[in-house]
Amino acid sequence: LSSPFRDRSIDRKQRDLDQLDEWFWLWLATGSSMAARDRPECKIAPSILSADFARLAEESKRMISCGADWLHVDVMDGHFVPNLTIGAPVVKSLRKNLPDAFLDCHLMVSNPKQWILDFAKAGASLYNFHLECVMDDNTNEEQATELRSLINEVKASGMKVGISIKPKTPAEWIVPFLGEIDMVNVLTVEPGFGGQKFMSDIVGKCKIIREASKEVHIQVDGGVAPSTIDACAAVGANVIVAGSAIFGSDKPQEVIATLKKSVEAAATA
Repeated sequence: LSSPFRDRSIDRKQRDLDQLDEWFWLWLATGSSMAARDRPECKIAPSILSADFARLAEESKRMISCGADWLHVDVMDGHFVPNLTIGAPVVKSLRKNLPDAFLDCHLMVSNPKQWILDFAKAGASLYNFHLECVMDDNTNEEQATELRSLINEVKASGMKVGISIKPKTPAEWIVPFLGEIDMVNVLTVEPGFGGQKFMSDIVGKCKIIREASKEVHIQVDGGVAPSTIDACAAVGANVIVAGSAIFGSDKPQEVIATLKKSVEAAATA
């Protein structure tokens, strides 16, 4: 029974303790859930290859205002792929106009070692080169050593490290290096040109990589759109590159939101 002589401060203290207890269990539930998450946070990276190059800075700023997390910069040398695009000077200009943007530079070049310092000085955030430039035999120890040397050189320059694999390159080739890099880019088209059709039979490689690491970023690049995003999300991808699907839309903000929603919905805890 309540008593008029009961110290009301005791009631307040009990309510405070009950509230703290509730907050603790809420924190424990959400904290445990986040710790067990199967992939890093989703990042949407519009490919500026699909932008209007005459208004590149303006277009890039528009993408960020629409919710883009990164900007994907396709660099092609005309040798590794049969196309020629942009280089470090354009990245430098973008950095000047977008000081806080995350510039994800995808180097489709024959000699990635040659360009590391140029892109670091230009302000690239992530240097994403192709495994195939260094390795054509995953049992070759010399090639593995060369790849690790290249990874360390990129790190030493201050950039994050990504490695891309073409559609025909087995996912198993990259698995031994996952603990040394920040991202794997799984190409779902042949590199060299934008606007290609999504290869649905290739995206399954992401599952092999995700089962080997919950921490590494897995990027899917090529033909990704609202119609194909669920297939990417289901196998553990968390960084989504889309060019024409975003830049070609009248409502790019909605496309970006749709892509992100699918990835986050598929992330398990």
